Amino acid sequence: MLDLGLISQSLPPILILATRKSLSDLKRKRQIQIMKIKDTKTKVILIFAAAAAALLTGGCAEMGSGNTTSLLSAAGFRVRTPQTPQQQQIYAALPPYQVHRATVKGRTFYVYKDEKAGVAYIGREQEYQRYHELAVQQQIAQNYYMAAEMDRAAAFGWYGAWGPRAFWW
Repeated sequence: MLDLGLISQSLPPILILATRKSLSDLKRKRQIQIMKIKDTKTKVILIFAAAAAALLTGGCAEMGSGNTTSLLSAAGFRVRTPQTPQQQQIYAALPPYQVHRATVKGRTFYVYKDEKAGVAYIGREQEYQRYHELAVQQQIAQNYYMAAEMDRAAAFGWYGAWGPRAFWW
């Protein structure tokens, strides 16, 4: 920053006034530049936040369906694409992304309609029981994992990075 006291001793009053005016103009320009930078930073932050939210919500939507189909396949359900008009009519009437129980000629079937893939997962009572067991096992495993993560996070926060004796004495 310029010291006007030193300038006033060596310059005539007209130049001092011009110098003060140019300094105030410089300050205004600098403030405008800072406002533009803050505005740009805000836009960038908002863009990143929107992108992160889109990725997180998009990932969550796919996770449930993909997980169910992998469990159904592991349980022994067969994947079928409706071929005949009668099969397509039955497929269209099924609720999407739900395991539906159907009885045909005294036999019980379980059907899962994957609307996005355009296929149906079909299984009998034995496959459905296996699917249910796998789903329960997976839920238990997820609960254990979440409990372990919470314990780890709590221990790290309580003791710090080096354990309870952080100062080594």
